[in-house]
Amino acid sequence: MLTLVAFVIALGLLIAVHEYGHYRVAVACGVKVLRFSIGFGKPLLSWRRKGSPTEFVLCALPLGGYVRMLDEREAPVDPAEKHLAFNTQPLRSRAAIVAAGPAANLLLAVALYALVNWTGVEEPKPVLASPGASSLAERAGLVGGEWVSEAAAADAEPTPVSSFEDLRWRLTQAALSGENMTLWVAGEEGGSVRPVTLALSALDVREADAGLFQRIGILGPWTAPVVGDVMDGGAAAAAGLRSGDVVQSVDGQPVSDGQRLRSLIRLAVDPAGQGIEQRWLVERNGQRLELLVKPIPEEQAGAWVGRVGAYIGAAPAMMTVRFGVLDGFTRGVVRTAEVSWLTLKMMGRMVIGEASIKNLSGPLTIADYAGKSASLGITSYLLFLALISVSLGVLNLLPLPVLDGGHLMYYLWEGVTGRSVSDVWMERLQRGGVAILMAMMAIALFNDVARLTG
Repeated sequence: MLTLVAFVIALGLLIAVHEYGHYRVAVACGVKVLRFSIGFGKPLLSWRRKGSPTEFVLCALPLGGYVRMLDEREAPVDPAEKHLAFNTQPLRSRAAIVAAGPAANLLLAVALYALVNWTGVEEPKPVLASPGASSLAERAGLVGGEWVSEAAAADAEPTPVSSFEDLRWRLTQAALSGENMTLWVAGEEGGSVRPVTLALSALDVREADAGLFQRIGILGPWTAPVVGDVMDGGAAAAAGLRSGDVVQSVDGQPVSDGQRLRSLIRLAVDPAGQGIEQRWLVERNGQRLELLVKPIPEEQAGAWVGRVGAYIGAAPAMMTVRFGVLDGFTRGVVRTAEVSWLTLKMMGRMVIGEASIKNLSGPLTIADYAGKSASLGITSYLLFLALISVSLGVLNLLPLPVLDGGHLMYYLWEGVTGRSVSDVWMERLQRGGVAILMAMMAIALFNDVARLTG
């Protein structure tokens, strides 16, 4: 139920903001708006403000919306109202009205990011867990426990890292751009720093997924190697492990953090898919105990991994990330621009085959993420809304005839040549745009099903 409610609220808000952008600029340009609709199909609710020509409608199918304006191309217009019709407006006004929808979504994203920056958010401290074996981080000399104070991609000036999530975002951007990244790390907060360069340009990045960070070697923040809740009937319970046990070594190998312990557990499976017994040295209430633990094999993505049936790793150290009014707003603008550019870049790479079409997501994935983000709290939900709002704004600016970007493409042609696109070409382009959009939707829906059932 939470997933459905969160999805409907998100969809309704983003569509309403998008259509309100069109509506507000149309009214400002002197165009008569006949209907402002959220959703399609049978109207559930309709009203009209006193003195306004616009009918506001809420429809049964909340998968879109529209603003219907007076237009001679759609119906006869009273000569007395001809100056109020959309098609009679100057080019700059028509372009402004069309661009206002995507612009409203981008402005909403700026506002949401800024709001989160002003109110503050709890995020893990930028302390690195043990790197994965043979990963870029391990080859660069990182061992885990390092505090990251600054970072810089390529030859840019280093800037402070505010949290672990900030670091992950920068790594994502650099990896997808094929740029190396230098981290300035210290053994502890405030300690002497040294630069470490991650050769991200050597990665073949086709998908921005968990596998990307496995190859980078930075999977999560540092956590203590503590056993959390133990499930009945699991390998941990069978071995006598208890919540609160601190694991010091496995088969004589020191365990520095929760990430290292999880890695050793996952690897405790032989080629035949049988669990390999391990000798754990744990500390419990000041006493050291040696326990035999045999992880239970579990198949994941065609490979066997070990599981012990217990939560591994303590909660990471957290910090409150909060910014002032001006800095918070500036960071909201910058984050919106970064996400927009990254979205465009990934779309371009998918078109030329340098990125996988598995990156496309549809309504099922969006609904799933809406529910998950809402369950984590209002801040996570606001960040989710900001991300989807950016995506909606950028998508609508694509030069596809059925989208706002397609209409802007027509107006660009009109501005350059001095004449509008002919009705014949308009019809051809519309058909092509619909075909491309339907193909994108089909791929996104297929990815949704594969992602949620895989």
